[in-house]
Amino acid sequence: MKAIKITQPGGPEVLCLTDRPTPVPGPGEVLIEVAAAGVNRPDVFQRQGSYPPPAGVSDLPGLEIAGHIVGGDPQSAGLRLGDEVCALVAGGGYAQYCVAPAAQCLPVPQGLSMIEAAALPETYFTVWSNVFDRGQLSPGETLLVHGGASGIGTTAITLAHAFGHTVYATAGSQDRVQAIEAIGCTKGINYRTQDFVQEIHGLTDNRGVDVILDMVAGDYLPRNLKALADDGRLVMIAQLGGAHGSMNCWQVMARRLTITGSTLRSRPVAFKAAIAQALQQRVWPLLSAGTIKPQIYATFPLVEASKAHAMMDAGEQIGKIVLTLDN
Repeated sequence: MKAIKITQPGGPEVLCLTDRPTPVPGPGEVLIEVAAAGVNRPDVFQRQGSYPPPAGVSDLPGLEIAGHIVGGDPQSAGLRLGDEVCALVAGGGYAQYCVAPAAQCLPVPQGLSMIEAAALPETYFTVWSNVFDRGQLSPGETLLVHGGASGIGTTAITLAHAFGHTVYATAGSQDRVQAIEAIGCTKGINYRTQDFVQEIHGLTDNRGVDVILDMVAGDYLPRNLKALADDGRLVMIAQLGGAHGSMNCWQVMARRLTITGSTLRSRPVAFKAAIAQALQQRVWPLLSAGTIKPQIYATFPLVEASKAHAMMDAGEQIGKIVLTLDN
């Protein structure tokens, strides 16, 4: 099969087309003929050499795919050969064929294309796990999303908005602010020209927000705490601003704040399967009804994966970048 490999750590140019044996699924796994594969920030980190795949996982990049089941053990998850599915995988998505745990496959929602379906798993699994499970965003509560124009950000905005929450988000330009407001963000904040802490306090009568989804970390840590309401929860899922930050511990104790975070790639199949079940029950009906939809910014053929990564490196996209395959 054709696939994209990382020849060495570096820039987008290190992504090259290669020939690989078609992977063989094991018990509880399926072989998917890939129609489209999402591009995500962890793929960039892997390309740069800072996010190696877990032990035993394909060295090929790619964490989400959509396509047809053509082999393996689909019946273990109530699926059948030929089913159109999208799947969360721990690696190997940039290829004509990919193995996925059957329990991490979900049906392509009614009315969505394979390209749109390929943009779902990584962001929806991540947002559900962190905003609604770890962050415990509850009815009537407010959410602040950092990086609102990213794939994760647009997913968090649209999903929280669909569940009736007031959502605020940061973005790096006025065009991006307008884009996120158009998909459900109550108020976008341009972090280059505005202080998000000051803005949040102004928007909430100095109360703060209940949950913050943060991809920045670093010096955002103390500022995030100031932007939280009492009993608020800060959920960190990336460290684009650095791994270290300082905080006022008394503020955490006196205001009963919770600081948490997670990564998804290395979690066991059973954990991801539980998220898949929750998504199918709570979110997939919204997708099939057209209430929410993934925001696709650009598509590239698999052979142009380097161009897709260059776009992500430049921070141009609003929403998702997807690779397409013509098998």
